[in-house]
Amino acid sequence: MVADEVTSDTQRELEKAEEEYFGPRFLARLHARLHRNPVTGLITKMVVTLIGVLVIIAGLVMMVAPGPGILGLLFGLAILSTEWRWADRWLDAARAAAHRAAEKARQIDPAVRRRQIALGVLAVVLTALVVGLLVDLLGWPELALDGWDWMQGIVTVLPDLPGE
Repeated sequence: MVADEVTSDTQRELEKAEEEYFGPRFLARLHARLHRNPVTGLITKMVVTLIGVLVIIAGLVMMVAPGPGILGLLFGLAILSTEWRWADRWLDAARAAAHRAAEKARQIDPAVRRRQIALGVLAVVLTALVVGLLVDLLGWPELALDGWDWMQGIVTVLPDLPGE
């Protein structure tokens, strides 16, 4: 009898938490279970915050380094939005901005779109030709070997290349 009452109380608490949860609905039950105990709730909030901030930092790094920086920022916000309402609002704003940008892209005149694509392809081809010409004129692989030797003069911990 007591076990049935505890089960029904737990079920009611989970349903209430599901209604109040501001993040994705499929995480509501897990969120409610993890936050049922204050200690596990605090640990969960700390771990999720740490992971979300690390993913956002990685996204910021990828904005200047090769990589999908915007996706890193969005994934970090999505992780943080499971625990923080402000991150959920920011994520909603980012979604709305993405929808506006997609709609704006759909409304571009097809002739303008074709011209932009052609100019982009032309820029890639010209860049590849210039790089190929420079490599051919400066000599490859001598250029790479000379560059490695020059770097070894500056950074003494670089190893010798095989065969040298």
